[in-house]
Amino acid sequence: MLALTMIDELHARGGHLDVAALERALGMPVRAVMAATGAGVDDIRALLADVPAWTRPVVSPPTQDAQLAPWSRSVLAAAEYMPAGQDTRSRRIDAVLLHPVAGLAVFFATMFLFFQAIFTVAAPLQDLVEQGFAWLGAQAQHIPNDTLASLVGNGIIGGVGATLVFVPQIMLLFLVLSLLENVGYLSRAAFLMDRIMAATGLEGRAFVAMLSSFACAVPGIMATRTIPSSRNRIATIITAPLMTCSARLPVYVLLTSLLVEPGQRYGPFNAQGLVLFGLYVLGGLSALVAVAVFKATALRDASLPFYMEMPPYRFPSIRNVVTTMWHSVRMFLRKAGGIILTTTVALWVLLNFPARGAETAGMGDTEKAAYVIDHSYAASIGRFIEPIFAPLGFDWHICVGLLGATSAREVFVATLGQVASATDPEDPRAALMKMTFSDGPHAGQLVFTTATVVALLVFFVYALQCVSTIAIMRRETNTWRWPAIAWAYMFVLAWGMAFFARHIVLALT
Repeated sequence: MLALTMIDELHARGGHLDVAALERALGMPVRAVMAATGAGVDDIRALLADVPAWTRPVVSPPTQDAQLAPWSRSVLAAAEYMPAGQDTRSRRIDAVLLHPVAGLAVFFATMFLFFQAIFTVAAPLQDLVEQGFAWLGAQAQHIPNDTLASLVGNGIIGGVGATLVFVPQIMLLFLVLSLLENVGYLSRAAFLMDRIMAATGLEGRAFVAMLSSFACAVPGIMATRTIPSSRNRIATIITAPLMTCSARLPVYVLLTSLLVEPGQRYGPFNAQGLVLFGLYVLGGLSALVAVAVFKATALRDASLPFYMEMPPYRFPSIRNVVTTMWHSVRMFLRKAGGIILTTTVALWVLLNFPARGAETAGMGDTEKAAYVIDHSYAASIGRFIEPIFAPLGFDWHICVGLLGATSAREVFVATLGQVASATDPEDPRAALMKMTFSDGPHAGQLVFTTATVVALLVFFVYALQCVSTIAIMRRETNTWRWPAIAWAYMFVLAWGMAFFARHIVLALT
């Protein structure tokens, strides 16, 4: 059976094809289908349900090239095929959007406005979700058993809820990416970036893989299968995680809210949106620099010519856009329901045990929660690895969050959410802002200072903290060598850049 797609596009541009005549010429069932509207899908379903009625034998094309061309022409002539004319509308738009200067300006302006919208458009929805989880957390306190109430309220609702409050921003991220893809713009973005990628030793196919990594590095790494050069493919695989994936978004939004007051503006622009845009640009530029270094050293290889099809611009189907967006959001929610929930419950156990009944007798709820956390297993683990991160200004709470984030970056938000909801369930953000070092040379000083938050943001830009990404690297390269190299160079880069950023902020303030 032959499913003939985009027949509407052919007719719209003055082309013609007789489907019934093509069916007779090929000797097989032919059905026209339009994916955007779903027209013709029922015909295909009916045909699939009646396979015994299919025509046999199918007319096979010649195997020799010399005979294949006359056979193809004869089939097209029998089907009264007339090719479509030029897509003048797309050509006019491309004259601007593919211009080496104007096209790049439009691309960066589009991305800039998008990150502004993440805070301005999604903020009211985020507030509603946050209020909903705050209400749920309050209801959990009515559970008779104190330990179970803490697990449900602080562990599950406070931890997972701290991540899910960012679903509106994530939905908006995937909505815009889906819209740009269905309009036909992302292919143009890949073409524009080919010039920039060429300077690093790669080409546009690598940019398509890196662009896919904005959603998640796993499909981005899998998309490198289209790259013909093995060295170019490996170079893309080990640098694609530097692109800012959706898992970083909750971390960025949380830390940006600690760095910049909500609603603060610079002229017409939202200050938090400016910070977020800067983080995405930093990740993208860093990926290009890393690629250039690897291509100039260990993965040197000759460049291959790049070509790709430019789809026509079209008004996207709302159904297709929403379906694509929901598919990506559902994957995020599954992760929240699986990896994040499991890790969050494990962190709750580490943060609340061993029990301190005798020591906390007579304490108020807030004082008791702070004491238990400060003397928990998690505190011991955090203090053990704290010397590694002490030069970055990170205390043990942050270290535990970074350790949990190795399973999924969003767990960092869940960890801080548990700590904050335990100490101040009414205003978790205020709890983090008031958090102080409990011991050591900085005892009594605030943890989340401007310098520390900036260092944390920079650390998350570079660190490879995703077990799924490491696993897919292993599968795609068929060795542990490249995942190990990727994790090592990204950790060194994350630590070094965070240290550098922290001391620049301290020097300026």
